Amino acid sequence: MSLHRSSPPVTRRDALRRMGGGFGMMAFAGMIGDSLARAGVVGDEAPRKLDHEPKAKHVIFLYMNGGLSQVDSFDPKPALDKFHGQPLPGSHVSTERKTGALMRSPFQFKKYGQSGMEVSELFPNVGECSDDICFIRSMYTDIPNHEPSMLMMNTGFSQAGRPSLGSWLTYGLGTENKNLPGFVVLCPDVPTTVGPPLWNSGFLPAIHQGNFISDKILEKQTDDKLIDAKFDPQKLITYIHNDKFTLAEQRRELDLLEKLNKYQVAREKEQDPQVEATIQSMEVAYRMQTEAPDVFDIRKEKPAVLKMYGQGSTARGCLMAVRLVERGVRMVQVYYAKGDPWDAHVDIQAHRKNAKDSDQPFAAVIKDLKSRGLLKDTLVVCGSEFGRTPVMEVGGGNADGRVNNGRDHNPFGFTMWLAGGGIKGGTIYGGTDDFGFKAVDRPVHVHDLHATILHLMGIDHTKLTYRYSGRDFRLTDVSGKVVKDILA
Repeated sequence: MSLHRSSPPVTRRDALRRMGGGFGMMAFAGMIGDSLARAGVVGDEAPRKLDHEPKAKHVIFLYMNGGLSQVDSFDPKPALDKFHGQPLPGSHVSTERKTGALMRSPFQFKKYGQSGMEVSELFPNVGECSDDICFIRSMYTDIPNHEPSMLMMNTGFSQAGRPSLGSWLTYGLGTENKNLPGFVVLCPDVPTTVGPPLWNSGFLPAIHQGNFISDKILEKQTDDKLIDAKFDPQKLITYIHNDKFTLAEQRRELDLLEKLNKYQVAREKEQDPQVEATIQSMEVAYRMQTEAPDVFDIRKEKPAVLKMYGQGSTARGCLMAVRLVERGVRMVQVYYAKGDPWDAHVDIQAHRKNAKDSDQPFAAVIKDLKSRGLLKDTLVVCGSEFGRTPVMEVGGGNADGRVNNGRDHNPFGFTMWLAGGGIKGGTIYGGTDDFGFKAVDRPVHVHDLHATILHLMGIDHTKLTYRYSGRDFRLTDVSGKVVKDILA
């Protein structure tokens, strides 16, 4: 038997130790140490060093998945009334589906607040908060399809696999409450066909993944009315209660797992970041058993607060979001519903129901944060993956190709609004053309929005990086500019 065949195989770790005098393993150890330190699994658990003074500590992202029409909500266009039924002037801009003539908005606009912001009748409650809001009317993105645009808005890249905004925030800042996840996602059911990649941690340590929580069990149908079923926080998150083991028994299991991991580290002389992240996730799940039932129990709120938010899953999600950031959760994302409910191809009047469900709780988030003294520290972001065309759609799902009263996807120009957390309220930034099709005045790409969010949280977006597969990655990829004019 040859010496080669009897020798143990050389692992990649052994090779790093032996080659180049061990410098490869030193570099590898440095990478692991950095990722673990940012994950909060080793070293000092104090807040991470920021690049500059932050304006905000938390983010609430109110997401209207499917594509809100900007010209029917926050970007009024008198030219649509004047030229209704006529072709769009100038060169034709291709959209995903066949489109027809210009279509006026069926919704009336009204001025609100001291700033005189014009908001449509779909969002009267949001309009009343306009002096706290900055409307960015010049947003644009790259691709006119839901999946890549949802991924772009959530991860900064149009293909699945990159870490989400919430994951980058917890990676860079950690969390203020070790008994709750740093990043929580709320929706009655998984939104769109993309699902978990929208809140995935990607190549970041697993501890930074968003925790999806469905609240659909809180509703039941009775005849033609949707009412709240009996509320039980333990049914809301089934995995935070263990009927088989007491807390003391679970604590012993986790302590044993930690000891076994330390033995492995002592034997191999290195940390395994994935094992550490898994243990941290289990620790959070263990600690959630004592705090999560309380934070999700909205029955403890005063009747006046519940009335301010209204009923429905969006209202509950918004109220839960405020309660979560009050407890120190870094980011909460509230999706409207399953699928792409704002995707109004056939009839833009479908926005009426969606807006009725959303307008009151969206405004309540601002009012409630302000009453709790949290608005100055919480950045509220609201919007969709793209907007909708100012022209009517032709055909769609109709075999005879008749004209619809709906609008197609529009990545060229749409509106998002921000409030709190260092935002200059009562302002409008940028603008689309006369018909609301393309961003022409100070266009803001999704990367610019992400750079601004990170800036408000005290992070230079060019410095928040993670080395993976031989490259330093960041949320804003290789672009992005902070929109300084919207900062207070």
